[in-house]
Amino acid sequence: MSTRREFLQQSAAVAGVAFTSCAMLDHAHAQGGKPNQGRRQVVVAGKRIRTIDVHAHCVIPEAMSLVGMKIAPQTLVVVEDRLRIMDEQGIDMEALSINPFWYRNNDRDKVTELIRIQNEKLAEICAKNPDRFVAFASLALQYPDLAVQQLETAVKKLGLRGAAIGGSVGDDEFANPKFHPVWAKAQELGVLLFIHPAGVPALNKRLAGNGVLENVIGNPLDTTIALSHLIFQGTFDRFPGLKVCAAHGGGYLPSYADRSDHGCLTFPERCDPNIKLQKKPTEYLKQIYFDSLIFGGEALRHLAAQVGVNQIVLGTDYPFPWQDKSVDHILNAPTFTDAQRAAMLGETAAKLLGIK
Repeated sequence: MSTRREFLQQSAAVAGVAFTSCAMLDHAHAQGGKPNQGRRQVVVAGKRIRTIDVHAHCVIPEAMSLVGMKIAPQTLVVVEDRLRIMDEQGIDMEALSINPFWYRNNDRDKVTELIRIQNEKLAEICAKNPDRFVAFASLALQYPDLAVQQLETAVKKLGLRGAAIGGSVGDDEFANPKFHPVWAKAQELGVLLFIHPAGVPALNKRLAGNGVLENVIGNPLDTTIALSHLIFQGTFDRFPGLKVCAAHGGGYLPSYADRSDHGCLTFPERCDPNIKLQKKPTEYLKQIYFDSLIFGGEALRHLAAQVGVNQIVLGTDYPFPWQDKSVDHILNAPTFTDAQRAAMLGETAAKLLGIK
């Protein structure tokens, strides 16, 4: 079995998509739930809440094999064991996603086949367990014309609920106009795009050393950069109906967002006069969704104050053991009403993902 350091190194090589062994997680029943044949039921104010995790990783072994990437046995998707862990943690449904590791692959035919395999296998997993799983499609965003077709097929034919798009596409930001047709299709379909970072390789030399800084700092920074470009390049103005959810509470952006409102006021000569945003940068945060994977109840309270509680959805980052009590993180956070807790735990995600 790989050490934790080896595992993180392997994960970086595949943009953070590999699975850890389920045995790494520490499971415990916590407040707010009661067992039902081994399945924890989450109850808020006497009402059974269907919890939905929007941030759950997986891999498809057949797809990894296609591109010569081997996955150790303990990292494979094993539905039965995953369901057991979900039951113990009080997670009723997961929205499965695969972090893109194919964006720098220049073999269009191979990438086309890779995406086909992944999306069809994801659809099979969901079809076998429709009350436990939905999934985000994979897209070959390095080929935007192809990605448009893949998204439409994934949603209309395979029943997938959106797409997991990473944090950038090679050296290109999501705000690049070449991706506009993809965002237009996502807006037309009304589906959610899930942004999950893969670090900032340009900073890896500075982030080397103890502390796994390329992840701890690099991942939130990657998300912060991606969202900031979407805001400042006017992408959200161009596509006002675009639904985006950012992992890890949106990185650093919500925590220091007010600085964004002052950048072009302080240095107007360094901003593009041809881009005229329709509102203050911080106001765009209220149309972005954020998962709850931030640490501490006060951090969650601050995120809600900055973006609005109805923009927050439950996220666990399964199977990475950052936090194995994600449900309790919401249940025990200060100041929220019962209705707000219910919304974060699953009601908002159900609406976003079209879960009846």
